[in-house]
Amino acid sequence: MTARHPEEFLQTPPDDRAARQLAEADDGDLARESDALFDLALDEPAAPVAPGRGVEVIRAHLAQAPMGPGVYRMIASDGEVLYVGKARSIKKRVASYARGEGHSNRIARMISLTASMVFVSTNTETEALLLEANYIKQMKPRYNVLLRDDKSFPYILLTADHAAPQLTKHRGARGRKGDYFGPFANVGAVNRTLAALQRAFLLRTCSDSYFDNRTRPCLLWQIKRCAGPCTGEISAADYAALVAEARDFLSGKSRTVRDHLAADMALAAEALEFERAARLRDRISALSAIQGQQGINPRVVEEADVFAICEEAGQFAIEVFFFRAHQNWGNRAYYPRADRSLTPGEVLDAFLAQFYSDKPAPRLVLLSHEIETRDLLAEALSARAGRKIEVVAPQRGERRELVEHAAQNGKEALSRKLQDAASQEKLLAALGQALKLPKPPRRVEVYDNSHIMGTNAIGAMIVAGGQGFMKAHYRTYNIKSTEITPGDDFGMMREVLKRRFARLMREGAGGATTGPLAADSPAFDRVFPVGGESESPRSDPDAFPQRPDLVLIDGGRGQYEAARAIFNELGVEGVSLASIAKGVDRDAGREMFFIEGKEPFRLPPRDPALYFAQRLRDEAHRFAIGTHRAKRKKEFVRSPLDDIPGIGPARKRALLNAFGTAKAISRAGLDDLAKTPGLNAATAKLVFDFFRETG
Repeated sequence: MTARHPEEFLQTPPDDRAARQLAEADDGDLARESDALFDLALDEPAAPVAPGRGVEVIRAHLAQAPMGPGVYRMIASDGEVLYVGKARSIKKRVASYARGEGHSNRIARMISLTASMVFVSTNTETEALLLEANYIKQMKPRYNVLLRDDKSFPYILLTADHAAPQLTKHRGARGRKGDYFGPFANVGAVNRTLAALQRAFLLRTCSDSYFDNRTRPCLLWQIKRCAGPCTGEISAADYAALVAEARDFLSGKSRTVRDHLAADMALAAEALEFERAARLRDRISALSAIQGQQGINPRVVEEADVFAICEEAGQFAIEVFFFRAHQNWGNRAYYPRADRSLTPGEVLDAFLAQFYSDKPAPRLVLLSHEIETRDLLAEALSARAGRKIEVVAPQRGERRELVEHAAQNGKEALSRKLQDAASQEKLLAALGQALKLPKPPRRVEVYDNSHIMGTNAIGAMIVAGGQGFMKAHYRTYNIKSTEITPGDDFGMMREVLKRRFARLMREGAGGATTGPLAADSPAFDRVFPVGGESESPRSDPDAFPQRPDLVLIDGGRGQYEAARAIFNELGVEGVSLASIAKGVDRDAGREMFFIEGKEPFRLPPRDPALYFAQRLRDEAHRFAIGTHRAKRKKEFVRSPLDDIPGIGPARKRALLNAFGTAKAISRAGLDDLAKTPGLNAATAKLVFDFFRETG
């Protein structure tokens, strides 16, 4: 939900007296706000930071700040959004910043970087809460608690737009008519549940097009995973009864469904219909498997999301459990970006609004800690859902047991993550020492190519850091140059590295540079600064760097020299370059390393740095091969119709239904094409001309 009547306010003359009066009237708001603001530096400067010119900027915006509720943004001189906040009264909140003294060191640093402010007024504080969450997720301000790894959750969909409803997995917008059950914590949980539901209710999982073109039952019918509605193996009324049973089971009426099946099984056995009784027995067994694999299942709580936050070594983890229909549908751990000075309740408070900004909420939300905006959050979620939603931190009973169970899982997940991070840091340090780097690398980029005789050639980049493989940073490059001889690995590597580092330089120069940067260019210093650390206001010692400290090439001396030539051409400095060649007879453990200033060398067979380098190389190879195969597979099913402008999926389907194959379409006359349902004369001529021109 966004504000219905937003108004933006900018630049205004300062009004010091008004600022002092409003600051004195709203000290409570400032105290609450001061604990919610932070920067991401792990160690604060010993000396206090003076707010400086930022106070004057804030005072200059004060007169135009609205008195009512809304959202404000504090913006740095380079356009970076530093902080997004909400307030019952924006003017009072801004006045507290304009006071210029009594701030914590973190707030003072944020104020000192502020160059402008933007205000958005809303009708209610509830709208301000939701708008703030949307802005934080979009802009990722440095001084806000940030929800990371915010992927959409998978659901089970029982469709209602077909005579024989389909049971399928769904993710994303709910654009299809039907009943949605979830969320599930991961795709694995959905797949396991779907497999059991197939055995229990025999509903089809095939697509509508596959269903409509069947002339005999498929394998799923033969192995008793589907009732076979596509070919009339089951009547429409009986299939509708199965659909109703599945809907009841997923809606929480599991006991009723099982009792009904047990009664039918007893009746079949009494009538000596042993085969039917055995099928019913197998269905009951499948339902028991669904409920048994859920782990902890609540007795009283039918539908709830459970949030438990824990802290260790200055890091936070939020464990989320999803309970629907008295069943545990999985859990997921989140690791929000938050300053270690914040309390768990404050981090959880900031997390929840972002979490539910694009997800439906259940009727009950259980929390491990009390949060300040609990009533406001409940009001906002209830308004959006159109029903009452309760947000509570339980103190006793089954609700409290669910929260404690989630908290225990969260502690274990955070401990594992911290242990993995410590091990990863040791491996990075060992690799840096083995390659004689000036310091342990924080970001390692590994490059590899994949093709078959030069066809479907791609370049791949994988990234590793202190948290392991950073898959959100992986990139693939379609080889575009027509000057590269098919199969020229060196040429492909040169193209990939040139595109990667030329773009990195352009981004560091603010987009103003389109060619190579000289080593004495200020823009170059921002991308590849001396000493490896940027002096930009955006510099964040806790954030994952955007530029690599080490580039590792999968290949021998030839690939290394090709990469070194590109670095020299672009003037790249401050980035270490190495390559790893497969050993003699491609034996693992006998890899040869190439690095500038050293003769080629091998690492001891049991060296942890060697194992780590092999893992990096193998991950790059896996990613490159997988991407190449996906591209090749796509080419296999590509049709000449895809190259005709103006021919979309519907017209393509109409043409194939009318003529059967693309070859038949290419041979068809203009009059025959014009008779195709869904095609007008202009489109028919477009198709006719395309095949005559490409001949």
